[in-house]
Amino acid sequence: MRNLPGINRRHALAGMGAAAATAATWRPLWAQTVAPITIVINQSPWFDSFRRTVERYESETGNRVELDVNPFAGSLEKQRNSVRANEGQYDILIMNSGWFTEMYAGGFVAPITDIDPGFKLDPKVYTLGDTVYYNAEKKTVTADGKLMSVPVQPNIPMLYYRGDLYAEAGLEAPATFAELEENARRFHEPPQRYGIVQRGARGPHTVAYDFYPYLYGHGGGIFRDQSSGDYTVTLNSPEGREALEYYIRLAREAGHPKTAAMDQAEVVQSIVTGQAAHVMMVIAAWSQMDDPNKSAVVDKVEWAPPPSLPELPTAPGLGHWLAGVAHNVPDERKRAAVEFLRWFQTKEAQLTTAEAGGIPVHAAVYDEPIADEHRYRWMKPLAQALPHAVNIYQFPEASEVIAVLELGLNRAIAGEISAVESLNGMADEIHAIMDKHQYDTSQIEPL
Repeated sequence: MRNLPGINRRHALAGMGAAAATAATWRPLWAQTVAPITIVINQSPWFDSFRRTVERYESETGNRVELDVNPFAGSLEKQRNSVRANEGQYDILIMNSGWFTEMYAGGFVAPITDIDPGFKLDPKVYTLGDTVYYNAEKKTVTADGKLMSVPVQPNIPMLYYRGDLYAEAGLEAPATFAELEENARRFHEPPQRYGIVQRGARGPHTVAYDFYPYLYGHGGGIFRDQSSGDYTVTLNSPEGREALEYYIRLAREAGHPKTAAMDQAEVVQSIVTGQAAHVMMVIAAWSQMDDPNKSAVVDKVEWAPPPSLPELPTAPGLGHWLAGVAHNVPDERKRAAVEFLRWFQTKEAQLTTAEAGGIPVHAAVYDEPIADEHRYRWMKPLAQALPHAVNIYQFPEASEVIAVLELGLNRAIAGEISAVESLNGMADEIHAIMDKHQYDTSQIEPL
């Protein structure tokens, strides 16, 4: 996904220092005194919750963390430059779903258990499609690989819908695509309100990311089986056609007339101003719904897992963030980075993240009383959806495939080409990319 625009800035977070360390009478293992570390991270809607969690770590341990905060693309550029230097500037890399495999496959991230063989991932922490692991021999993310990272933000798209409209109509949250379409048509009263507003603009990872829940929820996919190394391109399957035609039909008959130009900011704006009955977008935007300074629908928006076909589970695409330790920093900084990750993954730390407005990666937090509070009414639906989240890409050249999808999907939504032309064309280009990089690839019969 593409994050909302941010501002370059650098935060030096001062810890409590030696005085607090001397005053402490007891510390758990993860609170031991270690070297200062620097984390490179993106500016995003969830950044403030991460910052506040880091501040608690500093307060509890006396250890120091510096955050280098950048826009989405700037963060990736800094990471790429740092990991290729003789000695890295950054100890912890906050990696997006679009590039973490590049860091794994390139050897730019040190396996956590190579740094500390005693490190254990908390069994209640979501592994998010096993993307925290990497098997170098198989060249893919799989649970039999080494532990490479700890989840930071389990970002997935969720269905946002107007709970007040549903209550007035006596409706339940839609679980199937048919129900979503029926309800979107019901509440479609343009130009005052659109039944659904979808993202259709072309960008770094824009329309493709929002299309994934529709594609996988219809039983489609881009490849046959990445985990086993089978990169047969299946995008232009009958299921893929049904998904794309559904997406386009919703836009044309119950959606915004300028869907092909809609980006994340416009989708957010449509729901907070009351102009959309439904949107499907990342859960990271949840706090804006009840912010009286931004929203005209405070307390009126509810959440549900993305719909799917009746016989299939929900299938939100992962747009998550992972924290890995850079390979080219001194050992003392690597160990310090691991100590932070050991603390960060705990239920207590993740409860702090939730209370600060972030999305916790620890499953037990979703069973805490906080999840029953009205402000956090998104938590239980999210907990239902997270186990079904789909890792879309398991290879480092994913950006090349994403670029193909961005153009092809945008053109189809804009009406420049048909869904069939779009899918067949994208499948040909994706196959050429995978063949160029010598993956085991082939194509199915075109539509």
